[in-house]
Amino acid sequence: MSTVRTAGTGAAHRLAVLVENALGGPLPVRLRAWDGSETGPADGPAVVVRSRRALRRLLWQPGELGLAQAYVTGELDVEGDLADGLRRMWAATRERRLHPHRPTPADRARAVGTAVRLGAVGPRPPTPASQARLRGGLHTKSRDRAAISHHYDLSNDFYRLLLDETMAYSCGVWADETADDADAQRTKLELICRKLGLTAGSRLLDIGCGWGSLTLYAAERHEARVTAVTLATEQAAYVREQVRERRLEDRVEVVCQDYRDITGGDYDAVCTVEMGEHVGNAEYPAFAAALHRRVRPGGRVLVQQMSRGRDAPGGGAFIEAYIAPDMHMRPLGGTVQLLEDAGLEVRHVESLREHYVRTVAAWERTLKERWDEFVALVGEETARVWRLYLVGGALAFEERRMGVDQILAVRPTAEGVSGMPATPGEWYERLDRP
Repeated sequence: MSTVRTAGTGAAHRLAVLVENALGGPLPVRLRAWDGSETGPADGPAVVVRSRRALRRLLWQPGELGLAQAYVTGELDVEGDLADGLRRMWAATRERRLHPHRPTPADRARAVGTAVRLGAVGPRPPTPASQARLRGGLHTKSRDRAAISHHYDLSNDFYRLLLDETMAYSCGVWADETADDADAQRTKLELICRKLGLTAGSRLLDIGCGWGSLTLYAAERHEARVTAVTLATEQAAYVREQVRERRLEDRVEVVCQDYRDITGGDYDAVCTVEMGEHVGNAEYPAFAAALHRRVRPGGRVLVQQMSRGRDAPGGGAFIEAYIAPDMHMRPLGGTVQLLEDAGLEVRHVESLREHYVRTVAAWERTLKERWDEFVALVGEETARVWRLYLVGGALAFEERRMGVDQILAVRPTAEGVSGMPATPGEWYERLDRP
């Protein structure tokens, strides 16, 4: 691998020494500093440190969050393939974990000395405006409402621009190589309806309905009667508008409320698509109990939910600060156990991890192709937040640091009857043509 040659006194060279000491190996990407100095591999992406403020952020907020703050404000940038840059950094970090090295007092002293010489020492930079600011106790109703609003009430126009015509903001199912974004989402919706066994007149509770993709699909294609629940006012307004336009008032009720306030029961089916991540770890047993309570004996529950390894159970510092505050992901097995502890019987689990790589990549491609429109709509800082989120998210699924699964459960009758088919083969027949 060829390397850019620079004078050893440049800011890039001094920074490279710090990075290599921290990683315990060679610089994985090219590094360019505000003074024009450059070092590192000549091929591949270049990390550009545009100002000393980026370093100051890392002094005050070391690690992922400090780097994210510098990126979204434009103080730090990546020239070239952002995904390739993140992939190289993750690989170097993994290698570092295999050969751990605890920084010595001398290492810390050298780092501080370098920061002083580079002029990076100073007052704490202001927090970027796009970062979430929540108050109140963790997972109280008011705080949960604010957390959901931060992400989902960004604006319906933003999500219309980002998503396909189905307005489904969750992992699609790519049945073949010719499918586009909308095809993948319709295939996912059809698969969910089949797994839930929906027929004309079935009562479906859609918890965390988003912009109503499942609600509208189930009501139109399967003639189900749907109660759609969301905490986001922008989403509720959009779904109600769609219900009126499609003349589905007799089949769909839209409720803007917390899942803890849902009343009634005896639903034939309950579904929650990528909403369980927002519930919280301590609150999940009560959430699972609510799923059990709302479905009738013999009824089915489908949970589509993201997962994460045991060493990183949350969403990560960047996602929790900028995208989905207070979210919590756990290993798949932990969620299955919680559902069964609530009295549900888990009958089928299907991983969609590779499907999410394609889904998120499609959203990121739209963001890239229509960048100027996104910037005009939400501003460059928020657009950069989403670029980092989508590129990093696709990479996390690609590298198996995150997963996503459909978990199908049933509430058995008192006699133990599940009502499930002997085999799931019918769920997948002609699935590419819903």
